[in-house]
Amino acid sequence: MTYWLFDIDGTLVDSTPAVERAWRTWAAENDLDAAAILQVSHGRRAKDTLADFVTPECVDAAYQGLLSLEMADLDSVVALPGAAELLASLPRDRWAAVTSGGRELMSARLAAAGLPVPDVLVTAEDVDVGKPDPAGYLLAARRLGADPAECIVVEDAPAGLEAGRRAGCRVIAVATSHSPGQLAGYEVLPDLTCLHIPT
Repeated sequence: MTYWLFDIDGTLVDSTPAVERAWRTWAAENDLDAAAILQVSHGRRAKDTLADFVTPECVDAAYQGLLSLEMADLDSVVALPGAAELLASLPRDRWAAVTSGGRELMSARLAAAGLPVPDVLVTAEDVDVGKPDPAGYLLAARRLGADPAECIVVEDAPAGLEAGRRAGCRVIAVATSHSPGQLAGYEVLPDLTCLHIPT
């Protein structure tokens, strides 16, 4: 039996414009270089990225400020091509989502994109260490009752792909936010419309 573990941002939903607006606004408010932040933020937990730019005692407050910006900017979030059809074709007990985002924001983005919130949703709050650490994917497999070797991870970002590989899962990359060259070493598809799941 095969189980499917999907990233959310950049894999199931296109939230890139909203994410970049939030980081750019937050960076401007804090007199920081937005370009430098965006170079290292994709696919990582926001708190892990923030810890690179603010002192440890300021991370929680900075995260709340960033979250407020992101929660106020859901109108542009849309499902990526093929996502709705793919998820509709899967039994709910055969797939999960594993994200570096927080539960509140990820649930809101899925809803904004018209996609279902899965029964198994592993978020930033559920793990002590974010991607590329495999903890999130290992936890999702466990919650589905699956062996990681039975799971296929679908990701758009190198950090998530590495997490899936380290978890012992088969890994498929979708070139929706990174070029195929940036995803070298993985099986790469243009987007989810090219992913065909046997029935």
